[in-house]
Amino acid sequence: MTEPVPPGDPVGAAACARHPDRVTGLRCTRCERPACPECLREASVGYQCVDCVSEGRRGVRTARTFVGAEFSSRTVVTPVLIAVNVLLFALTAVQASSVVSNARSPLFADLVLWPVGVYFGEWWRLVTSGFLHFGPAHLALNMIALYVLGRDLEPVFGKVRFLAVYLVSLLGGGVAVYLFGGVDTPVAGASGAVYGLMGAMLVAVLRLKLNPGSALGVIALNLVLSFTLPGISLLGHLGGLVVGAAVTAGLVYAPPARRDLWQGVAVGAAFALLVVMAFVRTAQLG
Repeated sequence: MTEPVPPGDPVGAAACARHPDRVTGLRCTRCERPACPECLREASVGYQCVDCVSEGRRGVRTARTFVGAEFSSRTVVTPVLIAVNVLLFALTAVQASSVVSNARSPLFADLVLWPVGVYFGEWWRLVTSGFLHFGPAHLALNMIALYVLGRDLEPVFGKVRFLAVYLVSLLGGGVAVYLFGGVDTPVAGASGAVYGLMGAMLVAVLRLKLNPGSALGVIALNLVLSFTLPGISLLGHLGGLVVGAAVTAGLVYAPPARRDLWQGVAVGAAFALLVVMAFVRTAQLG
């Protein structure tokens, strides 16, 4: 003798596997357990319960790029870097009471790359100067370039690798100015880091065996501008370009076995070499 079906319940209905108090006539197409509408998700064929969906996601390998990073179309580091540059510019402009002459700010004076200051132990200037800009036009040009390059590179390199290339390139530009520039000429701008990203783009294109014409054209055009326009730190640009390309080569050509370790060694070695070169320069000036 069978029990009568409760009023309003479908014939043959059973309790949801996750919600025993809910009667349902639906089932997961994968495990065939009863499931209420809240526990079902649309699949390529039919509907699957949330447990099967979670299990399926765990079994799918995360897509990785040729650099070894997890691919993500969302950029995080690039907008944060832009925000930091814009914030520092705003602070210096407020202090100087001028958008155009923000270099008169005390904060600007404390952070700008002044080789004499570096010689007397103010090492932070080699990095902090890369977040300062002389006026809004200088800021806008570098931030537009950073956005364009970061939009393409960060998803492929991943957040950590992209930030490493950016910061080491920035330091490379500062050290190049300290090594070969005038000792009493202040320098600022994110150009060294931006040129480092250009070098990274070129190396990545070569690694993928793509046509490097566009990347070479952009670099050549910017170098011509660096040579011809007044008030531009050619040394900072070249230093960032060379260091960015070298660090990226270490990332993209690292042996697949223990790739993360070799990439860390490449970045660390570049950073250490730049620090040693800065110390040598200080000793020479002394």
